[in-house]
Amino acid sequence: MQIADIQPERLPRHIAIILDGNGRWAKKNGKLRQQGHKAGADNIEVIGDAMIEYGIPFLTVYAFSTENWKRSTEEVSYLMGLMKRYLMKNKQDALRKGIRIRVIGDRSKLSDDLQVLIREMERDTKDMTRLNLTFAINYGGRDEIVRAVRRAAQDVKQGILAPEQLDEAAFSAYLDTCELPDPDLMIRTSAEQRISNFLLWQLAYSEFYFSDRLWPDFTPEDLLAAIQDYASRERRFGGRVKEAKA
Repeated sequence: MQIADIQPERLPRHIAIILDGNGRWAKKNGKLRQQGHKAGADNIEVIGDAMIEYGIPFLTVYAFSTENWKRSTEEVSYLMGLMKRYLMKNKQDALRKGIRIRVIGDRSKLSDDLQVLIREMERDTKDMTRLNLTFAINYGGRDEIVRAVRRAAQDVKQGILAPEQLDEAAFSAYLDTCELPDPDLMIRTSAEQRISNFLLWQLAYSEFYFSDRLWPDFTPEDLLAAIQDYASRERRFGGRVKEAKA
């Protein structure tokens, strides 16, 4: 089956991916852990191109979690440098391909130069429409919800928001993802089957797909297999599928 064989209404509009397995890929291939992270970063571009080819407009990738600061100073430093190089290297490609770049997460702990690069990338690509590519950097689902609650509480305190106005839609507007639709499909690579504090609010009704592939080995064909699996499911959102009449 090819992407054209799937009915358009059964395609996901937004795919979120937990990029897992870079370190194991490096060990498996006799390479340094940093080389695994570099291969993983390079694969984001490959999968982003496939998303454009498949006509799926939203991709969110878990690049660096709030828990990743617990890794060695050397590894964290390399990852931060890798993010800077990625943003500097890929701006022209993003503009050429029509990719809008966003970053979600708590930026306050990122270096000043990385924050500047992020702001510049977001500003310069804001009119791109072929693919909305969002990086979750220093991101944690619980941290995002706590930050959203604080902002909402501040608005209540200032009389901008009445407590009874705070429903699900109003609260979503305080989240980092306020400009994005919730993911239809969440993919995690490397055979791990957990969401690791990723998009806790937004994944409430998403379909999950767990791949045995390590992230650097995850191919457009693997992405298509995940999309095909998604298209075969019936999404009920807590309700029931209507039974066909006899």
